[in-house]
Amino acid sequence: MNDEFGLLHLWSQGDLVMRGTTVLLLVMSLASWWVIVVKALDLRRYAAQARRTESFWHSADFADGVAKLGSDPGNPFRALATEGREASVHHHAQPQLHDSLNVSDWLIRSLRNSIDESTARLQSGLAVLASVGSTAPFVGLFGTVWGIYHALLTMGTTGQATIAQVAGPIGEALVMTAMGLAVAIPAVLGYNALVRGNKTVVMKLNRFAHDLHGYFLTGVRVSAGSTSANVVSMKKGG
Repeated sequence: MNDEFGLLHLWSQGDLVMRGTTVLLLVMSLASWWVIVVKALDLRRYAAQARRTESFWHSADFADGVAKLGSDPGNPFRALATEGREASVHHHAQPQLHDSLNVSDWLIRSLRNSIDESTARLQSGLAVLASVGSTAPFVGLFGTVWGIYHALLTMGTTGQATIAQVAGPIGEALVMTAMGLAVAIPAVLGYNALVRGNKTVVMKLNRFAHDLHGYFLTGVRVSAGSTSANVVSMKKGG
């Protein structure tokens, strides 16, 4: 009985549609897990990079602060700091059409562009999880319907309709629905977790950008609800 029914039997006896559906679910599962693992590692790295921003504000000068942020070219906090520095220097040194904007507006625009680029990188891959989470159950359901259809055709041709003859093929077909759910559920949970993690990173980027904006305008970092204890002076060298 074990040799007549089961996943191996379903694969060996299935047609191209059933096998193709199974392979598609496997590919979708591998793709979603790859995105989940890679993006989770990215979030872990960004969290470590965010913790370095406090060291940035306790540096002797700007160049030392950037060095403390690390040398990773994909560090969004380092990119934000260097973008702000370049925007500040460029606005003062090279009069161009953007001079119609004051330095504050020019800094805001440059820092926002850097945050938008980092946000786009954070969101890359999430479309895969969203697609898998929304379509995998239907792919599995399609495999079930197709399997039941062929099981009924076989029973109609042979004239065998006992419980033993019906339960096996239909039970195997229903496994496809379970496979679809098994693929979709991790994708949906991973998507939600990564979206929450991305929001946390973007929040920290916005906070760092706000501090940088104040620093390039005033020469000091002024935190929200600032008092004298919240003002950190740092030279603009480098």
